[in-house]
Amino acid sequence: MKRLHKIFFLALLTFALFPSNSSAQSFNTYILQSPGPAQAQAACQTYGMTLVSTIRDPGTYLVQVSASVDPRSLAEWVEDDPNVTKLELNKAVKESRHQNSANGPVSATVPPTTTVTDRTLAGIFGTTAWAAYVQQPALYSTNAYSASIQQGYLGQGIIAVIDTGVDEQNPNLAAVVIPGYDFTQNVAGYANDFEDLDQSTAHILHQSTAHILHGYNTVQLNSFSSAILDADTASALQGVTLPNDFGHGTMVAGLIHLVAPSAKIMPLKAFNADGTSNEADIIRAIYYAADNGATVINMSFGLPNISDALMKAINYATRKGVVCVASVGNDGQTTLLYPAAFGNVIGVASVDAQNQTSVFSNRGPDLVVVAAPGESLVTTYPGNHYASVSGTSFSAALVSGAANVLLNQALGNKHNFSQFQEPDVARALRHANACVTDGSLGGGCMDLNQAIAYIQSMVIPATTTSTFSKN
Repeated sequence: MKRLHKIFFLALLTFALFPSNSSAQSFNTYILQSPGPAQAQAACQTYGMTLVSTIRDPGTYLVQVSASVDPRSLAEWVEDDPNVTKLELNKAVKESRHQNSANGPVSATVPPTTTVTDRTLAGIFGTTAWAAYVQQPALYSTNAYSASIQQGYLGQGIIAVIDTGVDEQNPNLAAVVIPGYDFTQNVAGYANDFEDLDQSTAHILHQSTAHILHGYNTVQLNSFSSAILDADTASALQGVTLPNDFGHGTMVAGLIHLVAPSAKIMPLKAFNADGTSNEADIIRAIYYAADNGATVINMSFGLPNISDALMKAINYATRKGVVCVASVGNDGQTTLLYPAAFGNVIGVASVDAQNQTSVFSNRGPDLVVVAAPGESLVTTYPGNHYASVSGTSFSAALVSGAANVLLNQALGNKHNFSQFQEPDVARALRHANACVTDGSLGGGCMDLNQAIAYIQSMVIPATTTSTFSKN
């Protein structure tokens, strides 16, 4: 009887895929997991799917089906097919933003400080940077300056940033950004989001003056960030509406660079400048990072529903020794968000300058490993500019830099990097300041002094087994 039902379903599917009118059809895309390409092709033939591309060879593919086919029915009918390991909708993804504007991050006014005069700091960051950036409170409240930078622990290796792209020409980042991949355009190389702007707007932002010396204006970009622009640039941009998430990856990269200034940053552009993406591009980016030398992956985004294909990509990266860090979201709730809620991902919440939970930050012991400053941080912005930002996206960036320092601190001492795993980094970061008493911020507020001391005291046996637990 079940076979008859399936035959009937396939007949309906054929009718849906080839309607009597000739109007243009819309499609849904799916992530198909199949034992191999031959089986994937067989599944496509059986269910009228079109193979669009390979997400991960072998085993994971992007396919499309007419939108007239109910996704739940399709998932039910492929359930017992040996050619189909798993079939999931390729869901749209947005950067981790708040849903309730009352809980949204608000960027504060940036203090009028000058360029950095500390020659040591200028040397570390490779350029004459703004003091509000390289000497901001977050660098000291987390002990990143005293415990790592002052001790010469500046990070090394590659940190992958899955985001909107990173401006490789920003003076603060130019020395550390390496070629990555643009998954929105399927192009290898430097990946930034200037191409998501019209040429005239991109030209305005690229034009750089000694903007701090000539005065600056803060231009509100959205609910979580303000660009700090020289007066001429701000004036030229009047009336121009930038995409909602333009510069997000550059802002994240700037905070990673603040904590791990010698680490290389690999931009993996899976998001458009308006903040939109899809699971397939994110999954491709995770595999790319793991296969191309990344030791840390920063993921400042979140999905409300668990995805089997995303989980497999994270597991693959973890098995290769990559530490995955993700923001927990800005909804002010305890709801789970992925990938932060996966047991082998370091979920990061936000705290304010007093180490109190940010009103917008998601929280909860099943989601958060550690918290870090996430309000009114100063960071890099596309062009020779800076921005003031708030949100768990940016807290995660600080922790990604810290994770890189911890990994390479192990490299520089008695430990073998190949023996060092994500749970070791997570345990180190849990040695933090107990800024809350209910466990909602995991180990508490990040303290690199305690984390490095823990790493230095660790005795790792010759062989270890990775455990995917936040405990």
